[in-house]
Amino acid sequence: MKPKILMARAVFPEVIASLQQHFEVESNQDDRIFSAAELTQKLSDKDGVIATASERISAELLQACPRLKAVCNQAVGYNNIDVAAATKAGVMVTNTPDVLNETTADFGWALLMATARRVTESEHWLRAGHWKQWRYDSFLGADVHGATLGIIGMGRIGQAIARRSLGFDMQVLYHNRSRLAPELEARANNARYAGKEELLAAADHVILVLPYSKESHHTIGAAELALMKPGATLVNLARGGIVDDLALIAALRDKRIAAAGLDVFENEPALHPDFLELSNVVLTPHIASASEPTRRAMADCAAANLLAALLPTAERKWPPNLLNPEVLGRVTLS
Repeated sequence: MKPKILMARAVFPEVIASLQQHFEVESNQDDRIFSAAELTQKLSDKDGVIATASERISAELLQACPRLKAVCNQAVGYNNIDVAAATKAGVMVTNTPDVLNETTADFGWALLMATARRVTESEHWLRAGHWKQWRYDSFLGADVHGATLGIIGMGRIGQAIARRSLGFDMQVLYHNRSRLAPELEARANNARYAGKEELLAAADHVILVLPYSKESHHTIGAAELALMKPGATLVNLARGGIVDDLALIAALRDKRIAAAGLDVFENEPALHPDFLELSNVVLTPHIASASEPTRRAMADCAAANLLAALLPTAERKWPPNLLNPEVLGRVTLS
């Protein structure tokens, strides 16, 4: 009898067809977001699930689904999963790192450039029929070349962003939980480690790419925004909750910083409506990894993790992206 799995959100049909060779698959190609009760009910007889950031895998859900053995997140972040509770319950947890690093770094630059050069603001103005003549002071933005780039969160994506800054002749400051090895700093355009306060005060453009946790909640709030230059920009590629959205809205409204580019929000997709009233913010719907090759690679990676978790072989004894290896030896497969 094949193990049972749930595809919690819509995915490429080829991924489902591949998994159906090994599992009894319940898919959600209608892409409906399940309530907590619905998700619990659907997982009550499942051995595994491929989840996304929209599925909250809580201690309560895990307790109600004793058959569950693997939760494979189709994302690099996993703050939607109570990993400690999963470990306690003997459930393997995986994510999809690395496959999205370069694409996300590309998008970080797209968002930075659009924010600094007021691309969406000027396009909306043009589309509204306001462009009648050229003016010397129309939509004056900030230069990117020769500026100081501040990166908070210097993991693989942060390093990929820093490498791209070489072509813009930028100085790079970074803040991280720990300092990088000298050879990694050198590869990241000779990035220099700095305290958070120093970075915020010195940077012309700040990009956030740190993982979300209780410790990183509101890494950027009113006090941090007050340290930034009036002409600075802020880009958040990471997770909603890392920025205090209300504090950012106030800073943008009062022009205490020049602009922001946001791909993630608190309580997304229900972003704060005041963002929509601001002209100096670029808004995108959590699409930093949204190239077709990367999204396919993420889905394939999640599927490979699930296959390794539920159908181990002599060559593949555990998932390649296991986040809680201490659970190994405690999992009993049916």
